Amino acid sequence: MNYQIIDAHAHLWLKQDTVVDGLPIRTLENGRSLFMGEIRQMVPPFMIDGVNSAEVFLSNMDYAQVSAAVITQEFIDGIQNDYLWEVVNRYPNRFLVCGMCEFRKPGFLPHAKELIEQGFRAIKIPAQRLLLPEGRICLTNDEMMQLFHLMEERDILLSIDLADGDLQVGEMKEIIQECPNLRIAIGHFGMVTRQGWEEQIKLARYENVRIESGGITWLFNDEFYPFQGAIRAIRQAADWAGMEKLMWGSDYPRTITAITYRMSYDFICKSNELTEEEKRMFLGNNAKKFYGFKNLIELPYIKNMSE
Repeated sequence: MNYQIIDAHAHLWLKQDTVVDGLPIRTLENGRSLFMGEIRQMVPPFMIDGVNSAEVFLSNMDYAQVSAAVITQEFIDGIQNDYLWEVVNRYPNRFLVCGMCEFRKPGFLPHAKELIEQGFRAIKIPAQRLLLPEGRICLTNDEMMQLFHLMEERDILLSIDLADGDLQVGEMKEIIQECPNLRIAIGHFGMVTRQGWEEQIKLARYENVRIESGGITWLFNDEFYPFQGAIRAIRQAADWAGMEKLMWGSDYPRTITAITYRMSYDFICKSNELTEEEKRMFLGNNAKKFYGFKNLIELPYIKNMSE
C-alpha cells in the first residue's frame, strides 16, 4: 500500500459516566452503554468491559496500517483529559490528543489555560452540544474569544464539531477573521448529509482551516459500504475548498460497530473517482502537514488467516 495513513478523528476513554442535556450516559457491559434514555451498542461487543483503550486502538491501527491518530473528545464520553495525557506520554509518536473543558458553563478559561500550560497541543469544542435547552452558548462570547486569541498566540490547534448546516458558520467566520492564524479542524465532514453542509466545507477556503471526515461512514450508514455517496461528497468538497484542505478521520470506535476499522478508509483506496495523489493527500499527507506529525511509524501488511 502506497499510502501513509493518519486518522484525524478518533476517541478513547476508560469509562463513560456523564450527563448530557440532563440525561445519563453510562458504560454497561458487552460494549453497550446507557445513552440518553436507551441502550446503545457504543463499541463492538467483543469489548466486553466497555473500555476503549489506547492499546486496543493501537492494535486496530497496526492491523489497518494507520501510523498515527488525533484523539478528539465529546461530552457524551465525559471529559477524558487525565487519561489522554497518560496516553500521549506513553505513545508520543502515535497520538496527538485534544484537551477539553466544560464549555457548557462559564468560567472554563482558567482550566483551558492549565491544559495549555500542561502541554496539550489542541483543544476540542463539541460545539453542537452548546445548543442547550436553557439557551444557546455563542462561540463568539467574550470568554470564548479570549480562549481563541490565547490559542492563536500559543499555536494551539482548535478541533471543533459544529451543529448541522450553517447554524454556527457565521460565528466561525467571525472567529477566523479575528484569529487568522488559529489552526482549525472542523469535524464530521461538515455534517455531510445534512442540509447546508456545504457552508461548513467552504470555511476551509480560509488559509488555516481544514475539514476532517470523522463520522462520514456513520453519516452514510444507510447507504453502507462502499459508501459511494461519501466518495461523491469528498469529490464535491474538493471542488469547493481544494483536496489539500481535506483529511480522513474514522470516528473510532463508534463507527466500527458497523464496519471494521480498515473498512472506514479502504473504500477510498478502492475508489476510481479519486486520483492516487488525491488519496495520498486525503488519507495522510494533509494531516501530517497540518498537525505536525513527525517520525511516523511504517507498518507492514499482515495477511489474514482467510487469505
